Amino acid sequence: MDEEKKDGYENCCAMCRRTESQVGKLMKLPQNMYLCEDCLQRSFDMVSTMRPEDLGMKPEDFGMDKLPGNIHFLFPGDGMMQNQPKIKPKKKEKEENAASGMREAGDIMDITELPAPHEIKERLDEYVVGQDKAKKVISVAVYNHYKRVKNQNLPQFMDDVRIEKSNMLMIGPTGCGKTYLVQTLARLMNVPLAITDATSLTEAGYIGDDVESVLSKLLQNADNDVERAEHGIVFIDEIDKIAKKKNTNSRDVSGESVQQGLLKLLEGADVEVPVGATSKNAMVPMTTINTRNILFICGGAFPDLEELIKQRLTKTSSMGFNSMLRDAFDNDPDLLAKVAVEDLREYGMIPEFLGRLPVIFSLQGLTKESLARILVEPKNAITKQYQKLLAMDEVKLEFDADAIDKIAEMALARSTGARALRSIIEAFMLDIMYEIPKDPSIGTVTITADYISAKGAPRITLRN
Repeated sequence: MDEEKKDGYENCCAMCRRTESQVGKLMKLPQNMYLCEDCLQRSFDMVSTMRPEDLGMKPEDFGMDKLPGNIHFLFPGDGMMQNQPKIKPKKKEKEENAASGMREAGDIMDITELPAPHEIKERLDEYVVGQDKAKKVISVAVYNHYKRVKNQNLPQFMDDVRIEKSNMLMIGPTGCGKTYLVQTLARLMNVPLAITDATSLTEAGYIGDDVESVLSKLLQNADNDVERAEHGIVFIDEIDKIAKKKNTNSRDVSGESVQQGLLKLLEGADVEVPVGATSKNAMVPMTTINTRNILFICGGAFPDLEELIKQRLTKTSSMGFNSMLRDAFDNDPDLLAKVAVEDLREYGMIPEFLGRLPVIFSLQGLTKESLARILVEPKNAITKQYQKLLAMDEVKLEFDADAIDKIAEMALARSTGARALRSIIEAFMLDIMYEIPKDPSIGTVTITADYISAKGAPRITLRN
């Protein structure tokens, strides 16, 4: 077997990005560079009349190599050649095995090793504080999705009942943990994850990213392995930014048009995506990805959605003893949990798009108590990160309970969720991180509430 094909990948031309299966045998040049016959001929024609000065480079940046037939070829010098991408194509034998119910040992996960919903939630509890309902919903949805993926081609499941996938829409205020929850979930399930921002997506033909760029990122994170990418998770953040624009006469290329473009991806279709790039052009190789088994999770803050929910809940108000006051839900902290499809349609999401996101759930806003827990309880808590940093300098870092409460109180006032915690800690830890390496006699540093409030200094204990 050829050395380059032992890992299942194909070499592709450095210029036109076409693979060996498309153009035939490639010629291997120095520094693991491959060229097809067409591009090689064009290179000869170009190099015959080119000087290093024409490219603004020094002569020593170029080298010469001799090809068969006493022909010299000009190629970039050491350090200038980047690694060429390789493409791992689909294998027909894997598709045949799947049709017959056989599973290969290299599959992403085995159904017998797929954790149960309660086990998924327990693992999420180690990293994400609170949001019990959201973690329960996402655990069940992910478990059912991958159980369906691993069993759909088994003979006993190939009947008239076809289980459809359940894409998700998560709604919650900024900083409540939407992105972090999905990142933790993908790491737990050991599947490739692509996180993209919906604000950069536009309709095909306009400046911006096409909807296929979402799959390009997933393929890149899967190391260009198409089979692995087809079992991944795509998280589209800021989904509320592609709502239909109201009171506008211009073409809505970044709103409703993007929602319509995402329909085929959410439903499941064969989509041609570029490899190693986010836009299609003649110099980029293309591959086909089927999105039927890709789990799509959309998230957004949906500002002002609470007002639409209150209008719906109070629109039947009447006078009398049984009437509902219009301000009855003004101070309801769980108002987002009462969201309905009708509210999202009024917000600007089209019905076809919402129909492909059957699982809709909300995340609660963070309170002072939850922010204090986020500081100390998760495995990757920010206080534990700084304790580990100072432990490398053999210094012990401690936080008083009053200091934790003060940090949580300051973060709550900023109204940016858990993101405010790091910015606050970075500010008061700056001087400590700067001074600690100066004095090797420092053994323990204790952060106090007075230091957080800029009314005192941290307590420092010297080594014995």
